[in-house]
Parts: sequence; structure tokens; C-alpha cells
Amino acid sequence: MTKQIKQLGNILIIVLLTGLGLYSPWLRGAAAPVRMPDEKTPLPADTLRMAPEASPLTPEEPALPFYIDSLCVLTGDARALEPFYRQLAALRQGKDTVISVVHLGDSHIQCGFLTGHVMRLFHRDFGNAGRGLIVPLKLTRTNEPDDYFIRSTVTDWLKGRCIQAEPKCPVGIGGIGIRTEARKINMEVIIARNNGAGYGFNQAVLFRDREATPLIATGVPANGVKTVTGRRPVCADVVCDTVRFDRLTDTLLLRSHMLPARYNNLYYGLNLTNGAPGVLYHSIGVNGAMFVNYTDSAYVKQLALLEPSLLIVSMGTNETFGRRFNASEFKGQVARLVGLLRTYLPNTVLVLTTPPECFQRKSVNKKPVYQRNPNTGTAAGAIAGLAAEEGIPCWDLYRMTGGQGSSGKWLEAGLFGRDRIHFTKEAYREQGKLLYRALVKGYNGFINSREATAGLVE
Repeated sequence: MTKQIKQLGNILIIVLLTGLGLYSPWLRGAAAPVRMPDEKTPLPADTLRMAPEASPLTPEEPALPFYIDSLCVLTGDARALEPFYRQLAALRQGKDTVISVVHLGDSHIQCGFLTGHVMRLFHRDFGNAGRGLIVPLKLTRTNEPDDYFIRSTVTDWLKGRCIQAEPKCPVGIGGIGIRTEARKINMEVIIARNNGAGYGFNQAVLFRDREATPLIATGVPANGVKTVTGRRPVCADVVCDTVRFDRLTDTLLLRSHMLPARYNNLYYGLNLTNGAPGVLYHSIGVNGAMFVNYTDSAYVKQLALLEPSLLIVSMGTNETFGRRFNASEFKGQVARLVGLLRTYLPNTVLVLTTPPECFQRKSVNKKPVYQRNPNTGTAAGAIAGLAAEEGIPCWDLYRMTGGQGSSGKWLEAGLFGRDRIHFTKEAYREQGKLLYRALVKGYNGFINSREATAGLVE
């Protein structure tokens, strides 16, 4: 009887301890379960230095049959990229931070296929901090990346583009601007369900002119959103309005909440973030853009608002179609933009890229004939030469895909568009793989170097 009472007492004690949360498997000699840290929770400093994520990455193998892997690198002084690689390593080790990358260019960048793939690869390996900068390209009657939409019922938008000799309205951070005199202004921002999967956001920063009417969020629960209207210009005449949500969303409805100021309702774009650590990859491209179109101090000052750790500049194709294309003059144009970028972005790592070879259309006996564009190689040489002189890393897409005559290889592989200047979506994805592969090779070299073995996490 006494033995039964003791057994009953032990059972009651175990039940009581379990209810209080004090009984666990380790009381029975079993191994305690390991609690994995949440992705958004930084690891303790000691854990970070030992994190296996600090190991080198394995870059994706491109399917392009004619690329030269030994040339798929960032040429120049590897030390120039060390600040950027150090930040990436810290992210891999769990540091709660956001790294901003800007990719500036022409139509090869505007379509978003190349940069969109690079963005997703960065997010896979280093964390997704959000979609980043989006601009109302379709409202200027041009093509937009396929992972978002910006719509408006306003129909009288004036469209300014950086490529216009006299823009119809000032251009902003994304190389374009839209202005209206409508009394009621609205915009709808939508992340595409399929192509934009994984890019929900809980904060949107609207870039606008200081005299433009602020836009507030609507169509959402009032207690779940907060709009902070910018009061002072953050750069020249640019003001930022910030909309914050208490949860992730893929849709944002904006409308004016006061009588718009006449003539000055000028908007430039939005920066979408999700509050998580990782990489923000901002893609800025304008069809027809050349180096001279971005060589403006007012524009570069706006670019600095994105605080890029890395700025990749990809242009040169459009210049090669000029009747008076001159290598020396072109190199000077590249140098002037580089000078401005270094002045206003002194802490940003620059990377120059060369354009791939393309065709040019000519008329022979009144019939269209496509011929290899020899100026592409000249432009690529000028860019690579300047990069070497200035100590700027260069990603030489022209050489790594075969150099002179490579346009025929692109064509034979079925990777050119109709105009034989632009490429198919798949071709741009392959170019994105090549760019990321070169960056990862450099990153792996940094990780494996003795200099990187101490103090990666700050």
C-alpha cells in the first residue's frame, strides 16, 4: 500500500511539473532539443564567427555553351571589392543588416530579366531584404519588369526620361519622372503574383518633388498602416513619404489627400522593403540610355539616397550606333560619369561592365542586311581600359562570351531578339548567371584569404 502511494505521488509530481513547464526530456536523461534561431534574429557574436555559412559558395553553372569560364571574373585589383565582400560575409554569419546594390544601365537593364535573376541569386544566398526600387515605367508608356505593376487612373501624365534632350518634366532616381495637373491623383502598386512571388513588403518609400502633393495609403485597415509625410527635402528638391504596414502586403493603393499643387505633382518611384536583413538589389535602366544621360550631379545626388555598397554600371551599346562613334570620346564620357560617381558616392564600390557584341542593320540594294557591329568591341575595350587605369573592377561580358564574332554564336544559339541587339529572356538570365558567378568567385577568394579569417563580423 505504501509503495502504491509513493508511485501515485511521483505521477502527481510529474504532472504538476509538466503543467508548470519545468519537466523536460533532459530530466529523464534524454538529449534536449536544439532551438534553431529565427532567420531575422541575429546570432550571438561567438556563434557568428563559427557559423558554417561563412564557407565559400558554389555558383550556378551557366548553360551558355560558348562562355569562357576563365574569363568569367571581375578583373582588376581584388582589394577594391573587399568592403562589399566583408559585408556579404557578415550577412552570411547572421548580422542583422541590409546591403544595397544598384545596377545602372540601358534597355538591357530596364527589362529586368538580367538584374532580376541576379537579385534572386543574391537573395537566395544572402537574404531577401525586399524588392527595392521600382519606378512607374508603364505610366511613361514604356516596358516595365514583369514582377510588378504601377497603375493609375490619371491619363494626362507628362513623361520625362533622362534620354530626352529636353525632358518634358524633371527626372528622378529611376531615370524617369511623371507629372500631372489632375485634381485627384492615385497610384496602385502591385507585386505580380507569380513573377514577384516572395517580394511582399511592409514599408514603401515614395520619392516625389518637394512641391508635389503627398500621397497616403488607402484601402487597408487604418490601424494597420501609418504614413509619414516628408517635410524636408532629402536631396535638392526630392522629398520622401514613408508608408509602413504591420504585416507584409503585395498591394499598395495611394491617393492624394489634399488639393494638389498645380504643375508640380511630380513623382519618381518607390523603394519597397520587408524589414528583414539581406540584400536590396535596385535595378535602374532606361531604354536608349548612354553614359552622358546619367552624367549629371543632380541625378547622382539622388542615386546616393539608395546608399549603395556596390554600384554596377552597364552601358555602351547605344553609343556604338552613332555615326561618329569615336573610342577616345566615348572613353572620356565613361570617365566623366565615373568621376561624378566617385565624388558623390565615395564609399561605394564601382564595377564597370562591357556590352556583348550585337548586330547592326544596314541596307544593301534596298534590302535589310544584318552585320556584326564592330564598334561594340571598340566600346568594350575602352571601358575595360579605363577600368584598368582607374583601378575599377570590370566584368568583361564581351570577352568572356567570345569577343569578336561572338554575335554569330548568340544568334546560332537562338538567344537574340528580332532586332539582333537585344536578347531573349533566357539569354538575359544566362548573362545574370555569369555576372553572379564572377561576383561569387571573388567572394570565395575573399573568404579563403588569410585577411578574411579575423573580424568578419563587426
